[in-house]
Amino acid sequence: MYCVRTVTPDVFLLGASDRRLSLFENVFPVPRGVSYNAYLVLDEKTVLVDTVDSAVGAHFYENLEHALQGRPLDYVIINHMEPDHCSTLGAVFRCYPDAKVVASAKAISMIGQFFDADVTERCMPVKEGDTLCTGRHTFAFAMAPMVHWPEVMVTYDTTDKLLFSADAFGTFGALNGNIFADEVNFQSEWLPDARRYYTNIVGKYGPQVQTLLKKAAALDIQYLCPLHGPIWRKDIGWFVEKYQHWSSYTPEDRTVAIFCGSIYGNTENAAEILAARLADKGVRDVRLYDVSHTHVSELVSEAFRCSHLVFASATYNGEIYTPMDNFLRDLKSHGLRNRTAALIENGTWAAVSGKQMAELLGTMKDITVLEGTVSLKSSVKEAQRQSLEALADTLAADVLAHGE
Repeated sequence: MYCVRTVTPDVFLLGASDRRLSLFENVFPVPRGVSYNAYLVLDEKTVLVDTVDSAVGAHFYENLEHALQGRPLDYVIINHMEPDHCSTLGAVFRCYPDAKVVASAKAISMIGQFFDADVTERCMPVKEGDTLCTGRHTFAFAMAPMVHWPEVMVTYDTTDKLLFSADAFGTFGALNGNIFADEVNFQSEWLPDARRYYTNIVGKYGPQVQTLLKKAAALDIQYLCPLHGPIWRKDIGWFVEKYQHWSSYTPEDRTVAIFCGSIYGNTENAAEILAARLADKGVRDVRLYDVSHTHVSELVSEAFRCSHLVFASATYNGEIYTPMDNFLRDLKSHGLRNRTAALIENGTWAAVSGKQMAELLGTMKDITVLEGTVSLKSSVKEAQRQSLEALADTLAADVLAHGE
């Protein structure tokens, strides 16, 4: 049965949520599910803005048919060709053979890669600054390459001041009746998933996001309509500012996150001592994570949030402990920069993880690694306890010197 939601008097949300999905992109845990948003504009001409994942296809087709009320579908705007938004596109083509496809040239080329359908005659390629008038509404198109695929664009409804933002400003999490961000406790319940979504899906492409933010700053945006998560109609600037932080790799919070790779608990003991000393010295909201038990998407998100990062790793087969090595390489692939890092290593007969972690961090941009790696041989002794105290002094002084 259909469930169509009203955004403005002639703009409707047609998508649905998937609460059964366990791994988004078969990688990222989504315990709160995920929404797939598509929008329909009813004007003199009808306009479908993006489609959805096949997992919620049945609901989407019912919603689209109901919202059209027997009218033909005139246009399909494709902002992003990724399958979680376009796997139902082929069925839309078959059901509405006269609908024109409006997309970037790169997106149009991708249609043939995903579907055995020749849509050449029905395509309207658009470029930066092009517009489409459908009656009362005029849509302006802006290219957003690598946010986070090369074919991405965003669509601005100049009439109702809506920005259909593709994957930008999206978040993990199913919609539970409330479709607007101001109807939920976004900061406490949604922000961690929004941050995790951005850092893991889009985080590598900060410079490209900055370019898009500059384009968005020139628009009067009254509604921000992403392809995942709630729609923004209030406090849009607050969420845009989060994107400014994330895309410029500027820490949100001046605090310390300690990432620990421990086999038998001795490296973790050192991390616990450091965390306690930092707290004693006035550092608030210190976080300590076991990299073997916390999903790497959570770790990446926290590394983007925090200003100071400590990597504490056992030596394993003469190398960095495997979960820590994977985490550090994930940080590199996501382009993290502008952080201060400190190192703790452990090894019963050859503690070399600190040197190797420093080398890996050295391949990343603008990562300052503090001198004085704390080195353990099996377990913490008095000399190492004093070294941890000294490291806590250094970290706390730097965090608090620039704190609010």
